[in-house]
Formats: sequence, structure tokens, C-alpha cells
Amino acid sequence: MTEPAATLILPTSKNRAGIWTFGILFLLESLTRAFNSGVLSIQAYDILQSNQKVSELGITYSSTVLCCTLLLPLVFRRLRRRYVYTIGCTLMILGSAALASFTLEGQITGTMMRNVGASLTGVTLQLYILDNIAKADLTTSEPFRLALSTLAWVVGPYSGVWLYQHGGPLAPQLAAMCSAATLLATFWYLRLHDPAHQLPAGNMQGFNPLANVARFVHQPRLRLAWGIAFARSCFWATFFTYGPLLMIQGGLDKTVGGIIISLSQLLLLSAFIYGPAAKKVGVRVVIACCFALIAVASLLTGFFGTAYPYVAAVMLLLGALGASGIDSIGGIPYLRAVRFHERQRMTAVYRTFLDLSDLLPSIVYAIALRYAGVSIVFIIIGCSVTLMSVLVWRYLPKSM
Repeated sequence: MTEPAATLILPTSKNRAGIWTFGILFLLESLTRAFNSGVLSIQAYDILQSNQKVSELGITYSSTVLCCTLLLPLVFRRLRRRYVYTIGCTLMILGSAALASFTLEGQITGTMMRNVGASLTGVTLQLYILDNIAKADLTTSEPFRLALSTLAWVVGPYSGVWLYQHGGPLAPQLAAMCSAATLLATFWYLRLHDPAHQLPAGNMQGFNPLANVARFVHQPRLRLAWGIAFARSCFWATFFTYGPLLMIQGGLDKTVGGIIISLSQLLLLSAFIYGPAAKKVGVRVVIACCFALIAVASLLTGFFGTAYPYVAAVMLLLGALGASGIDSIGGIPYLRAVRFHERQRMTAVYRTFLDLSDLLPSIVYAIALRYAGVSIVFIIIGCSVTLMSVLVWRYLPKSM
């Protein structure tokens, strides 16, 4: 079924679960999310006309998505993975349709559906990766998968904002819906198979979501792996939401925010550097240094702020360079630490980093923005990431 994971060959009828398979699916999923990634915060600001209310809106849908993510194993128990993935793609299509309405209700509903759909496809894809890619090959497969998605994240955010400005709220969402439909068609063409030991009675044994969380927390390596993913995702959530707002409130055009996001994603090509670096000096060193770079860049972004928006933009891109390194290899500690028989239950818990990285910062930022300008959010994230750099250096095993 599977060719050696390190061999970079296109998927065929005999080999449909190699590096290229997951790279192509991740590319299309990324493109779907990228078209409205730069639009979400701008549209929310246009509707609400308040930084603080944008944060409060984030709290609303992030808390809902978090609950849905924790309940994902219930879905996997009753449905095969291919149907879960299909539901995820469908939700992203429906979410874009709701966002196109340009109403507060549509903004909330659409963002929830988009994020729940992304959780379904993301967890499912990660489970397929765990079943098909050897642990020793992850330093090759993960950077390659990320680098292949660069095109989506370079083209998507700017295109989405440009379409929003020139074609209205419907235009970027139509692009996202077409991309999601292509993703779904490609997935069904590839016909990835569920492991035989998990069929036919669903994909998972009985479980208790709270017990899964407790089991996850009980394992130090999984806790640290989650912390790495959470801190990195907090930076990106802050970057995507408040980076464009910082540019707008600094007196720049709305498209500048989209350009900054697209340029930041061009840095994902650095994954080809981080992979070999991790092999040479170790995953721990690379991740710790990347967090240190994010911390310094974020603090400088907050310092220059709206007074010097172009300098702040350069600092944001510097932070994105560090975050790209963690994107490329930051998932390896989890993929190497999770136990085979716990993969599905633990992956659902691990995925909560994405929802909590939207929820918790939104709560903190909503309070901070009552007393300070938008620059404060970058100072907060800079201080937080500094702590994560120290924890990684101190506790991530050298052998990881």
C-alpha cells in the first residue's frame, strides 16, 4: 500500500499514501483556509468597528469549536475516516457561504463551521500520516508537507483581501468554496484506507472525553508537545487577526495586511532548511531558537506599533520566519511521543491547541485592549513565547 516514506514520488493507484499524497491534500486544505484567513478579522472589524469586540467575537466561536474538537472521538467512533473528512470539507463550504452574508450572525456561524471543518480534516489527515509515515522519516515528510503548502499561503491571503475589497464579501468566499470542493474531490480520488484493525465497527473504542484529557495531561512529553503547538499557534492567531488591524490603524491600506500575511507564508519555504538543521543539531535546539526569534520580533512589533507600521511589519515577518521553523518540525515531538494504541484519542486532545490558541488569547486581549492600543497584543505574545523557549530548552529531550 505504501512506498518508503522518504521517497518523493507522485501518488499512483499502487501508492496513494506517501509524502506527496499528504502534501497535496494539505496544500488544498491550506488554500481553502487561506482565501478567507486575511478576510476574517478585517470583515469582523468592518461589522463591529472595535478591536475589543473582535476579540470578544473570537471568544464566542473559539469556545464552541473547542467543545466540538474534544468530542471528535465520538464522531470517529461512529464514522469511518473518509466520511469524517467529507463532513469537514462540507462544513468549510457551508461556512464560507455563511461568511459571504456579511452579517454578525453569518460571521459567527461561518467562522465556527470553517474552524470545526478544519479540525475534522486536520485530525483525520494527521491520523492517516501516523499510519503511513515512519517516525524516522518525519523530519523529511513534515517540512516537505509544509513547504508544499507555501503556494496556498502566499497566494491565498492577499487574493482573499483583494477580492474582498474589489468584489465584496462574496468573492473571497466563492474562491474558498471552489478550493474546498476540489479538496473533497481529490480526497475521494486518492481513496485513503482506514486501518484494517479499526474496521468495520467504527474507528475507535468507547471512551470518555475527560478521561482522554486526563490521560494526555498525565504524559509529560505529550504536555510539552501540546505546549509547543499551542504557543506557535497563538503567535499565528495573533499575527493573522491583529497584524492587518495594526496596519490599518497605522494608516495603511487594507491590502497591506493581506500582503504581509502572504509574505509571511512565503517564509514557509524555509522548511527545507529547518528539516536538515533538525537532523544535524536536534529538534530541541531548532525549536527553542525559533521561539526566541518569535519573542524578540513580537516585542519589537509592539514597541514600534502603529507609530511605525512599516518597521512593525518587518518585525512581524521576522517573527513569521521563526514560526515557520516550528511549523515545519514543531509537530515532531507529538508524532514521536504518542503511543500507537492511543493515537486517535490523544490526537483529538492534541488538536485542542488550535482552538485554545484562538480562545485564551482572545480573552486576554479583550481585557488588555480596554486599556491599550492594538500594539499591546504583540507585547503579550512576545513575553509568553519567551517562556516557551526556556521550557523547550530545559525539558524537550535531546533524543526527541
